[in-house]
Amino acid sequence: MPRLVLWNIDHTLVDVGKVTREAYAEAFERVTGRPLVRLAATAGRTESEIIFETLAFNDVVTTEDHLPAFISALADAFTARKGAVRKEGRVLPGAREALTAVSRLRDVVQSVLTGSIQPNAITKLKALGLDKHLDFEVGGYGSETYPKAALVELARTRAGERYGGVIAEAATVLVADSPRDVQAARIAHAKTIAVATGTATEAELRGAGADVVLPTLAETDDVVAAIQDLTRAPRA
Repeated sequence: MPRLVLWNIDHTLVDVGKVTREAYAEAFERVTGRPLVRLAATAGRTESEIIFETLAFNDVVTTEDHLPAFISALADAFTARKGAVRKEGRVLPGAREALTAVSRLRDVVQSVLTGSIQPNAITKLKALGLDKHLDFEVGGYGSETYPKAALVELARTRAGERYGGVIAEAATVLVADSPRDVQAARIAHAKTIAVATGTATEAELRGAGADVVLPTLAETDDVVAAIQDLTRAPRA
């Protein structure tokens, strides 16, 4: 049966923080008519969480129209910054090599599990040349307004439907950089590889319950070995 490897994007594969902040500022002003003063914390969170908290931090009384309007404005703002993503964004050490190496494993489907809305997730990875080995159709995205644990299950269901058969919980691996992502994967009974390339330390990632903790993705063999070990079928 297929194995599913889901990659978080920001601070796991890429760093496009400056562009993201600029896009949020533009989207906020377009939706509210005033400048953004404070952006909510983003690590391990979905876009909908970030948007609602950002609106609250900036004393905006929200209505049911705010989320779809903000998501639309954010997608437009990010699309307009494709060139900036290429120029100012960076691929984190080992990310490109890890994606390529994992693509060579037998019966592995690779996609993303991200708090970013789908168009922005695709823009980031395409602009930085990391899209080749990823099936965006089966990923989980922040535009779907589900908790991240539910997004893991949704991605697993989509991959099973697309590639045939049921993908087992134990055959699903999330590679991410935040304790919140690790906790979401554990709720969804997925395996986790955590990398200390975001704001969390290796100790914090272990404390959150990650199955494997690596300093970065730079050691490709370690990434591949961890995926192989975590998804190996138990002996009868």
